[in-house]
Amino acid sequence: MSISRRGFLAWMGAAGITALSTRVGATPRHFEGYPQSLCVLHDITLCIGCRNCEAGCNKVNQLPAPAVPFTDLSVLDKRRRTNAKTYTVVNKNVPAGEGNKPVFFKTQCNHCLEPACASACFVRAFSKNKEGSVTYDASVCVGCRYCMIACPFEIPTYEYDEPLTPRIMKCTMCHPRITQGLLPGCVEACPTEALSFGRRENMLKLARERINKYPGRYIDHIYGEREMGGTNWLYLSGVPFRTLGMREDLGVTPAPELTSGALATVPMVAALWPALLTGIYAISRRKEKLSSGDKQDALARAVAEANAKSQAALTAALEKAKREKEEAVNKAVKAALEASARKTQEQ
Repeated sequence: MSISRRGFLAWMGAAGITALSTRVGATPRHFEGYPQSLCVLHDITLCIGCRNCEAGCNKVNQLPAPAVPFTDLSVLDKRRRTNAKTYTVVNKNVPAGEGNKPVFFKTQCNHCLEPACASACFVRAFSKNKEGSVTYDASVCVGCRYCMIACPFEIPTYEYDEPLTPRIMKCTMCHPRITQGLLPGCVEACPTEALSFGRRENMLKLARERINKYPGRYIDHIYGEREMGGTNWLYLSGVPFRTLGMREDLGVTPAPELTSGALATVPMVAALWPALLTGIYAISRRKEKLSSGDKQDALARAVAEANAKSQAALTAALEKAKREKEEAVNKAVKAALEASARKTQEQ
């Protein structure tokens, strides 16, 4: 059975539209999260920077061993961020002022109630689960990395060193574990109870109780309660969050409401991708099929055209110079005759 090029492109376009009709995820639809979702509360005032949470995360997620052992705390002297092989990191901040103690805090995916990454993904590679976690399906990912641009917390990272099957990597809140009733790896490994885990409403209640009981110890703000519509990872702190490098300019509007206008055109654009990519592929194949003889002919034609243009330019330049010389001679003769006539009249 044969198929024409036009027929093939039409089939590819239809296939793209059909696939998107069931998997398009970029949408302006408002979603307020799951009311019984789980949550982690990170009390920064209790964190001692031991990096046990990093080790616990690494173990349960079977991530590669770090270049610097978890027992080496010298890495805290430089600010770090998550990467494709590290889902969470602990950083150190020393507030301005002599004698101030360092503040340690943990960074990972905040698992937004209305995730910006899921809002920006037009193939639904990201899912907001009823447990509260935001997970990723590599099997449908097209590698556009819009999620990395969309995330206001700069969390998703890309496996740039994986040439064949690169993935987006980030914390999953240990989704497989929490669905089994287990604690996230980092929470289980924390020796100071700087990390608490439970229903989001309970974690908010716990956070408010601590603020009310120790008003001099905490900033009167629960980070993540309303930022970007709210998150399933909450923070308490004794210093302003901005001094820790945490954004305080996000507002309370969920990501889908901010991106609804732009995302409305994503499905249509994505539906054209198969045909577009097929055309690009055909062009690249055509270039590869050029024989060495074709290339030589093309080179010869280019040289001939260049020579012809050069000759034409030279001829034009010579003609112009000739005209200018004749005009100069005529002008000089005319001036000499006029001068002679004036002299004759004077005599």
